[in-house]
Amino acid sequence: MTENTVSIRTKLAILATGLLSFIGILVETSLNVTFPTMMVQFHTSLSTVQWLTSGYLLMVTIVMSTTAFLIKHYHTRTLFRVAIIATLLGTILSATAPSFLILMIGRILQAVATGLSTPLMFHVILSLIPQSRLGVYMGIASMITSFAPALGPTYGGLLNFYFNWRMIFIITLPLIIIIGIIGEYSIRLQTPRSEERFDLKGLILLSLVFFGFIETFDQAGNTGFISLNFGLTFLITIGFLLVLLHHIQKGSRQILNFKIFTDPIISLRAINFFLLQFINIGISFVIPVFAQNYLGADSMISGLILLPGSLIGAIVAPVAGSIYDRRGPEITLYIANGSMMIGSLLLWWLTKSLNLFGITLLYIFLRFGFNFGFGNIMSDASQRVSLTERADLNSLFNTLQQYAGSIGTGVLSAIISVETLHISAAKNGLATASGSKNDFLLLGIFSLVGLVTTSTVSRIQRHKKV
Repeated sequence: MTENTVSIRTKLAILATGLLSFIGILVETSLNVTFPTMMVQFHTSLSTVQWLTSGYLLMVTIVMSTTAFLIKHYHTRTLFRVAIIATLLGTILSATAPSFLILMIGRILQAVATGLSTPLMFHVILSLIPQSRLGVYMGIASMITSFAPALGPTYGGLLNFYFNWRMIFIITLPLIIIIGIIGEYSIRLQTPRSEERFDLKGLILLSLVFFGFIETFDQAGNTGFISLNFGLTFLITIGFLLVLLHHIQKGSRQILNFKIFTDPIISLRAINFFLLQFINIGISFVIPVFAQNYLGADSMISGLILLPGSLIGAIVAPVAGSIYDRRGPEITLYIANGSMMIGSLLLWWLTKSLNLFGITLLYIFLRFGFNFGFGNIMSDASQRVSLTERADLNSLFNTLQQYAGSIGTGVLSAIISVETLHISAAKNGLATASGSKNDFLLLGIFSLVGLVTTSTVSRIQRHKKV
């Protein structure tokens, strides 16, 4: 076996952790189209039901922030077993939940599983895949984590339309068992034990900051961006952030290795990574809402319009990884950020004249751009740290990725909600269109920032060569 050969066991380990991550993300995004049904069934409001997504994402982010420590202290297979048990229990509770509280508990357990499985997938790739093939396998991982959120609304919309939302969970149960068997056989990655102690204070502060920003934009959606509730929540969150920054500078233990960000190239790649995922999850959230409230589509159609783009993205990701292996990240990242900027600005420019076919075409263009560069960002950043620091970088980037989706959904939904605060219910569609237009403009600006980060890294690298 040559040094560039990847064993069947390694491939199966990546498959097991990847599929478990895929299921978690798929179920998360598929529930968005079922919220109106759940509001009626559980006799609750949208602001409560949306916690099935935002609360889930928050827990995933918190768990992911601990994985650098966990991977250094526990066997990879042990962590995988915990993830399988958590997702099985969570799925069963969610599928049979007689109340919203039980459903929420099930979702929290599933969040624990996703928070473990996604970093485990990247850990296996970064630890076992040879350098010459890293881009391809990171592209496959990117395909998994980006295909699921786009497929989710289609999956959830179809099941909710023809059956009921509980089928979203029930169908995944046999697959979870199969994944557990594959992982039990294939995951053998040994982890050297570390003597570092867990940073509980850092975890609490990080959780408060993450929760605070989500709650800040939730308050904005309920009361407006110029309101006492929004202002107070924002100031309190900034206070927690300042305490966290002080802890990062002075604390003897660190929940995440933020020292990695002292490398300016890694910092710029992390910003681009965060922004691309913010746009990716944000677009997947806004388009179904726009399609239902403004264009009058049902949950099934609003999910299906995302399917062609997600399929294109699935095909593009490994190809882009192969290009990275041969030519480096620069060309793929210029294409990715440029495509996202053009697509977002076209959605902004054409918002009120869009139809379902036009949205589908623009979403295909956006997904092509996203998958052309996203996985290569983490691949490139991983080359700038030592092997012992790759678990830290893995945890940092996965935490950023997950929180980007969480805060992205919160910010974009708040912008739409603000438009509906002062109008009658009869004009809800126009308010959604106006809010979506603002969302698309914001995402276009973020794409431009992504282009700037790529250009800046290129300049830094050229300067170092000189």
